[in-house]
Amino acid sequence: MSRLIYGFIILSGLVMGRPVAECSSKPPAFFLAGDSTTAPDGGWGDGLLATLKKPAWGVNIGKSGATTASFLAGGYWANTTGHVKDNVAKYDSYVTISFGHNDQKSTSGVTLQKYQENLIKFANEVKSLGGKPLLTSSLTRRVFPSGQDHNATDSLHDQRLAAIAAAKATSSTIIDLNEASLKYINAIGKKAAREFNYGADMSDTTHLNPHGGAVFGRMVADLIIRADPCLEQYFTPNKTLSDLIWGDLPA
Repeated sequence: MSRLIYGFIILSGLVMGRPVAECSSKPPAFFLAGDSTTAPDGGWGDGLLATLKKPAWGVNIGKSGATTASFLAGGYWANTTGHVKDNVAKYDSYVTISFGHNDQKSTSGVTLQKYQENLIKFANEVKSLGGKPLLTSSLTRRVFPSGQDHNATDSLHDQRLAAIAAAKATSSTIIDLNEASLKYINAIGKKAAREFNYGADMSDTTHLNPHGGAVFGRMVADLIIRADPCLEQYFTPNKTLSDLIWGDLPA
């Protein structure tokens, strides 16, 4: 079996969404809630939005340093839900919800149980407003133990499982970015994964440079389309990049 075909088979198992139904007559709008791995200047969010075709559109509300608790307390979640309220009548309002990098820190004050409860709260609130939550597991860190260039540390495993559980509890779509991104960087290896690193010296293995933002934004777009094929018409295709990603080749 070719690596490319295998990649698409694996991809089909990375997304869990509702059964394909009749497509909506409303175009989509995407509101991105998350930490710095979603936010502008370091995240995948702007890369995702760059793939949209009009009349689809979106807003990146990701906040550097955010936990699920601080995103709520700082008013960023209210900003997110405000966009849903203002646009749900004319647009299918999707909200990507992607946290975990900061929640897991011992100084965050957010336990794993509270993290999952906050994800459930966010998803239920989006649904109550008529929006569609996309619980998006955390982008993997690109940290490889010494001498293990194809075995990155699975440092967000528990947060991934909490996001999956929250999606199940709320009958929401899970976009399993953590599994997809971890699988991808393990396949291409440490040297190729370094090309996505943030910063002048490319030493930041958590955040993304503009190229990395485009690659993982494309990955999220492809995962969303797999979860809801009706949305494919609203994304600009990039077959070359998608084939590299899902063929486990450096992009």
